[in-house]
Amino acid sequence: MLAKLPLTDALRKALAEAPKHTANIARKRHILFIGKLMRDQDQEAILVLLDQLDASTRQYNERFHNLERWRDRLIAGDDADLEKFVIEYPDADRQQLRSLTRQAQHEVARNKPPATSRKIFKYIRELDELQRGLR
Repeated sequence: MLAKLPLTDALRKALAEAPKHTANIARKRHILFIGKLMRDQDQEAILVLLDQLDASTRQYNERFHNLERWRDRLIAGDDADLEKFVIEYPDADRQQLRSLTRQAQHEVARNKPPATSRKIFKYIRELDELQRGLR
């Protein structure tokens, strides 16, 4: 992301050196120096890029939470939820999902670690990425 920002070479160098300053006073002094260098930058372009980053992060989080809700519905639900999922994700293997959800329900009933729940999430995340063309 830093490469996309329209920054001067001096500011890029100062930002690259920032992690090297570990002492509190040195870090504070370096942050003030970076602030001084930033006054000469095109703030509008930086703000636009930061807004784009924020929007993409928000979209990613929404998608992630949606997939978590699907996983929870599949584990807690019945065949109707499975059918809704298959309608939304036509590439889903219904038999594999049914098997995984049964295993996850048994894990929940026996208070075992949610290993199958993680497998379900991974599977539906892969389906989502395939559907969106990210894979």
